[in-house]
Amino acid sequence: MIHPWHDVTPAVEGTDLPAVFKAIIEIPKGSSNKYELDKGSGMLKLDRVLSSAVHYPANYGFIPQTLAEDDDPLDVLVYCTEDIPPMTVCEARAVGLMTMVDAGDPDHKIIAVLCQDPIYSEFEAASHFPRHTFKMLRRFFEDYKQLENKDVEVDDIMPAEAAHAVIEDSLERYARARRTGGARGLVL
Repeated sequence: MIHPWHDVTPAVEGTDLPAVFKAIIEIPKGSSNKYELDKGSGMLKLDRVLSSAVHYPANYGFIPQTLAEDDDPLDVLVYCTEDIPPMTVCEARAVGLMTMVDAGDPDHKIIAVLCQDPIYSEFEAASHFPRHTFKMLRRFFEDYKQLENKDVEVDDIMPAEAAHAVIEDSLERYARARRTGGARGLVL
């Protein structure tokens, strides 16, 4: 059995990483269930059912072989006309970056589009989206933990170049952790 975080290569053949990458979906668009990767086993676990009356506005997952500042794989929101089932590997292109502060720590979210989607694949930058799309995204992340009495601050959407820098940093952090045994779930 492969481990989706460690064994899936993030690069997409014939494209340039970090602009285009593989994403693994944990939560389909429209879900109120918060699934996440169990880092030790590589299985998907139900973390919780969201306590607020909200649902994920985009497909949500991670980029394999990355390590974000919160010691989890780097988060990605993949915009697509359809919901994508959990544990699906898909090809995505970064169009922006949303940074939030969750429990006092920075938490980056890569904003991406599904490369094979006939509508969203035409969006080259976050600025090409209707403004309302990111108003909804911001509101989701501001509200989704509110009934759990947890504060979340959401910054403005940054351009794709900012996302590329965060992806590169997370790829390098993962490589360092893997070399020193600091990436959970690896069989040693």
